[in-house]
Amino acid sequence: MKATIYDVAREAGVSIATVSKVINGKGKISEERRREIIEIMDRLHYQPSVIASALTGKHTYTFGLLIPVISNPFFAEVARAVEDRAHQLGYSVIICSTDNKDDRVERYIGLLKQKSVDGIIMGTGIERVDMAAELSGSMPVVAIGREWSSVPVHTVVADDYQGGRAAASHLLGLGHRRCAVLSESMTIISSRERVQGYRQALEEADIPLHNDHIRICKFTIEDGRRNTALLLADENRPTALFCCNDLLAVGALQAAREAGVRVPEQLSIVSFDNTILAAVTDPPLTSVAQPMEQLGAMAVNLLVRELEEKPSDKQKIVLQTELIVRESTAGWRS
Repeated sequence: MKATIYDVAREAGVSIATVSKVINGKGKISEERRREIIEIMDRLHYQPSVIASALTGKHTYTFGLLIPVISNPFFAEVARAVEDRAHQLGYSVIICSTDNKDDRVERYIGLLKQKSVDGIIMGTGIERVDMAAELSGSMPVVAIGREWSSVPVHTVVADDYQGGRAAASHLLGLGHRRCAVLSESMTIISSRERVQGYRQALEEADIPLHNDHIRICKFTIEDGRRNTALLLADENRPTALFCCNDLLAVGALQAAREAGVRVPEQLSIVSFDNTILAAVTDPPLTSVAQPMEQLGAMAVNLLVRELEEKPSDKQKIVLQTELIVRESTAGWRS
């Protein structure tokens, strides 16, 4: 038999009014008590009527999360962090993979609006300014992991520029002078910031980063492998490579192995993200770690704050990165 609000109230030892306040995020109820009631609702498989809430203009306690691809470990870990924090606050999350294509973004936004979600967390690219403006004007939006230059929205990002600098500083400290980089599209602000930080640190050490040593890649292991193979085929090949995400770094390791180039003896590799991939490769990757759990949790916090307080100013939170040194980097011996 389907559980009702009366069953939840009886199990929790509270009134149905208190349960209703928890469902609707109202009232002065302690965080511990609110969590206990939510756990009872989960255990009894109680589902408030989302349709009824939407029709009466109330919250549906549902968020949308748009990410490029769930198979990428970085976005998978961020999505889990978003789900965990949302669940703590009594919200559910609908996750959509967009492949960074505006037509899919538009379709999913339409679907989420039909579902009457309370807000959307955007971890995907969106190139159409009109679509971004219309979305931010119709519901609360938080951008996660990347910034929107065209439309003001709440934003949670890692310090990509500083992460790029840290990668270059580490390689310079190991004696490397011929450096290259694998990046995603420069239309993505986070990619531009990482490359800019990397280049700036090299230039300050009077080490040029030649244009032919900047390879723009698709977001895949295969493209990382292909572009690294091209770099290694050059007679003036680099001794150090900065990859702007872990997937590209895995491809770089594959290309080095195929070319008979030993890592780290003949090629040092630094990746970005520090997902689970970085620790399980051979050799394990030195990586610039993004605080993925914090990124997800803070994005949810901003969205809930927007719903409850409706602040006029849009907040930007920049989280620090950390260089995790493993076995893919070593001192260069000419």
